[in-house]
Amino acid sequence: MSATTLTPTGTATQGPPRRSLVRDTTIVMARELRPTLHDPFSVVFSLVQPIFFLALFGPLLAGNLGGGLPGGDVWQWFVPAILVMISLFGSSTVGANLLYEMQTGAHERMLVTPLARSSLLVGRALKEIVTLVAQAAVIVLVMLPFGFRLHPVGALLGLVLLAVLGVGISSFSYALALAVRKQDWMFWVVQQTVLFPVMILSGMLLPLEGGPGWMRALARLNPLTYVVDAERALFAGDLLAAPVLWGFAAAGVTAALGLALGIRSMRRSD
Repeated sequence: MSATTLTPTGTATQGPPRRSLVRDTTIVMARELRPTLHDPFSVVFSLVQPIFFLALFGPLLAGNLGGGLPGGDVWQWFVPAILVMISLFGSSTVGANLLYEMQTGAHERMLVTPLARSSLLVGRALKEIVTLVAQAAVIVLVMLPFGFRLHPVGALLGLVLLAVLGVGISSFSYALALAVRKQDWMFWVVQQTVLFPVMILSGMLLPLEGGPGWMRALARLNPLTYVVDAERALFAGDLLAAPVLWGFAAAGVTAALGLALGIRSMRRSD
């Protein structure tokens, strides 16, 4: 209920309505989704890179490793990793949109609205999840005729896992954009410097079992390694495998840390 105050003349007036974080977050998410709904081709176009990986890198894996891959099926091993790649690439670059809004003044106009500062970040992150799930669904449907086997329950849990990871990475990306807003070129330097080592050390593209000891040790410290392993287990229908638990734990910690840092940075934004 809104607060009621008395004016000097004795008449009752209604104070400003109490804000709702859920309502504010929904408003921000709807605002961010509107351009995507008006131009859905942008979502499809962003799938060109992962489709090239599937079309060109997948046959190389089958020809060179074949049955040496865990599980013996190249698509069951590689497609879940590509879905994680989509989450990693898409979520890590969303801070560039915030940088553009800061350059045009749109971000400052959002800051002076009564919306909660935390909703400005959470709403944006949730928008990216909608896009991510749509892209993942397209990739899975495209690969079904090529022999990729779909386990519906595992696939749904896999999408949930990707959503949790995407929230964390998006939040880190927004925090980075806010930190380097006066030197926006630094965003791409940091993003690229972190992105590729994390991707390679996750075992996303090649198995790491035959790699040197130092590489396997770094892989064990990489949260993305556990998410990739969990996605492969879930899309294989192995819902109770230990990697699934570790994957959700790694994604959950990433999301919690990313949200904490991102919300703190947004609240301090000016």
